[in-house]
Amino acid sequence: MNAAWAARARTGFVAPVFLWLGLTVAAPLALVFAVSLGESTQGAPPFEWSLTLSNYALVFSDTLYIGAFVNAARIAATSTAICLLIGYPMAYAIARAPENKRGFLLFLVILPFWTSFLIRVYAWMALLRPTGLINSALQSVGLASEPLELIANEFAVHLGIVYAYLPFMVLPLYSTLERIESSLVEAAHDLGATPSRAFWRVTFPLSLPGVAAGCLLVFIPATGEFVIPDLLGGPDTPMIGRVMWLEFFQNRDWPVACAIATLLAAALALPIVIADRLRATTR
Repeated sequence: MNAAWAARARTGFVAPVFLWLGLTVAAPLALVFAVSLGESTQGAPPFEWSLTLSNYALVFSDTLYIGAFVNAARIAATSTAICLLIGYPMAYAIARAPENKRGFLLFLVILPFWTSFLIRVYAWMALLRPTGLINSALQSVGLASEPLELIANEFAVHLGIVYAYLPFMVLPLYSTLERIESSLVEAAHDLGATPSRAFWRVTFPLSLPGVAAGCLLVFIPATGEFVIPDLLGGPDTPMIGRVMWLEFFQNRDWPVACAIATLLAAALALPIVIADRLRATTR
């Protein structure tokens, strides 16, 4: 009797969670997939319900979409690597800082979130443009004779993505590094390990769950990013998020845009499944 009551209580407790996930995640994805099987028409809405795979065939055969997918994955991967190179020392320094200063240092990491994401991207546009503050400063001190091309290229896209998503790398890394017992590192030192060897043999392996979580949190949203490539990258840096936005709002080809969105969601689910499998095997 008690076991049956406990089972009903657990079901009642988790039911709202599954209902919420069904309404906010499963239902929109199902709708996007259904539209991706439709046909584009002139009207409102600009598609007809159908069961055709022609939109997927178009995406796989058109070099524009394939190149945008590859470009997005490449830029997201390099941006994730840069975030890891910058974020790991930051997280390590915060985790090893005096306990009464860690809260302030974490506050500095999340401080950019207090300002709108769009405003921060526009601020970078003001800084990087030919007449912006950076080019003006370089020319005023004689380091550049003419304005440098700091915007409308991949450099600006990488800069914007690293700036926007660096906190997503630092926070999970800090959470993992802060939980590592200092006695383990001290034991390595007592056994004769140098600081460098103790880090690579003790600290870094134990921080790998944080590294994996940070890389996923940066890579996944960076792949589908469209605001930063549109405002900082220009037409020469097509990423799949920007191409999808153009199909939706400029070309009004909703079925093709939904086919791209479905393939993007499936591609981004793959690293999550791999990470989950690896975590399950290492337990």
